[in-house]
Amino acid sequence: MERIKNNELPQGLMGAMHHVEAYLEKSGLDHRLLELMRLRVSQINGCAYCLDMHSKEALHAGESFQRLISVSAWREAPYYTPKERAVLEFAELLTYMKADVEADEIHEVLLRHFSKQEIANLTLAIAQINSWNRIVKSTGAVAGNYQVKQ
Repeated sequence: MERIKNNELPQGLMGAMHHVEAYLEKSGLDHRLLELMRLRVSQINGCAYCLDMHSKEALHAGESFQRLISVSAWREAPYYTPKERAVLEFAELLTYMKADVEADEIHEVLLRHFSKQEIANLTLAIAQINSWNRIVKSTGAVAGNYQVKQ
């Protein structure tokens, strides 16, 4: 049930969120990889609207159905690359704020695939989807009607 409509949000809130999205679009990070990460984080946070959105965006970006439905079990599935695994591990670390995974260790793995600037942008992308999940869950946006914008 929608609790707060977009036009009832404080002036500037959505603009600020979209400003960060525009920055991330220009960051050079792989769009398909970001959608995979966004889907995983949205699974963790239980955001139905975001799951609907990011599964459709990922499919549109060329992601396979098999990889999308398996992303919650990425450690067991053989079809994720070491780079994707590093991003998914990092996303889980920052979403759960897990103490059992050392940030130094995951950064060592990330540095095999990304520059420090790219890791900083990944950090922002993970924080951003966590923020979107929380805003959407609070407002009660209804899942199911999202359409990919061309």
